[in-house]
Amino acid sequence: MLRTFKATAVAALCCTVVGVGIAGAPAASAASAAEWDPMANTSLENWDPFATSSGPQKIKVGGRSVNVSCSGRSAKGAPVIVLLAGMGDGLDKLAPLQKTLSGRNRVCSYDRLGAGASDAPAGQQDFAAVGKTLTGVLDRVAGDRPVVLAGHSLGGLIAARYAPEHRDRVKGVVLLDATSPTMLADVKKAIPASAKGAAAEMRAQNLAVFQGANPEKLIIADGKVRSAGNIPVEVVQHGKQYLAAGVPQYGPRLERAWSAGQRKWLALSKRAKLSTAAKSAHYIYLDQPDLAVRAIQRVAAAARSHA
Repeated sequence: MLRTFKATAVAALCCTVVGVGIAGAPAASAASAAEWDPMANTSLENWDPFATSSGPQKIKVGGRSVNVSCSGRSAKGAPVIVLLAGMGDGLDKLAPLQKTLSGRNRVCSYDRLGAGASDAPAGQQDFAAVGKTLTGVLDRVAGDRPVVLAGHSLGGLIAARYAPEHRDRVKGVVLLDATSPTMLADVKKAIPASAKGAAAEMRAQNLAVFQGANPEKLIIADGKVRSAGNIPVEVVQHGKQYLAAGVPQYGPRLERAWSAGQRKWLALSKRAKLSTAAKSAHYIYLDQPDLAVRAIQRVAAAARSHA
C-alpha cells in the first residue's frame, strides 16, 4: 500500500504541485537562462510541421534535440493547438487526445527537455529557460499563426505563466487540473514539518522536487497570476478527490488548497471560466477525454474569433 501511495504522491503532487511560475524562479538559475539563445543552432532537419500528420520528429532548439509531433489541418486564421504534458509524461501520453483534436484542428505536442524523447537539459533550469524552449517550438510548429495552449498539470502552469508575456501569439489557454500557482506554500502549510510517516515522506519528496530533483532539473517557486488580457480561458479541475490517499490527516487540506489554486487561475483572463470534471481524478484528459476535447475546441473556436 505504501508503494502505491508513493507512486500516487509523486504523480499527484510532484507532477501537479511542481512548477509554479515562469516568472519568479530563483535567481540561481536565471543567469544561464538569460544567456541562452533558443534560436541558436536551430534546424528543422527536413521536417515539415504543416504536413497533415508528421508523427514524432526531432528539431533543434537552442542546440538541444526536442521531440515534436504535429497532426491535422485547420482553416486559415484558425489557431494551432499546442498540448503540454505534466511532469514525467511525454507526448505519447497525449497522443489519443491529439488524434481526436486533429480531426478539426492543427495540433502539436512536444517533450520538454528532460522528458520523453527530448534531450536532457544541459544543466539546472528555471522557467524562463522552459519558456524559451517553448518559444523555439512555437516558432517552428506555428510560425506567425495564433496559438492555443492546452496544458495538464505542470504543463498547465507553464501555459498560464507563458501566455501573459506572449499575448501577440497566445490567443487562448486551457488548464486541465493545472498546478496551483501557490502550491509550494500550500504543501508546507497543509503538511507541517512535524508530520510523520507517509505524510512526512510526501512533504519531503515535493520539497526536493521544488529544489530541482526532477527529470527536467527545474527550480520551482510560487508566483502571482498575471493577466493575459481578454483571451478565452477554461480552467478544468478534478472532481474525484485523490490527494488524501495515504495521508487522511492532511489530504482534505491539500484538496481545499488545490481547489483554491484553480480559482486563482481565473485571474489569467477576464474571460476565464472554471468547471469541474466530476468523474475525473488528476488525469482529466484520460478519465473524461470528451470533456477535455470539448473545452479545448471551445477555446480554439473563441480564439479564432478573438484573434
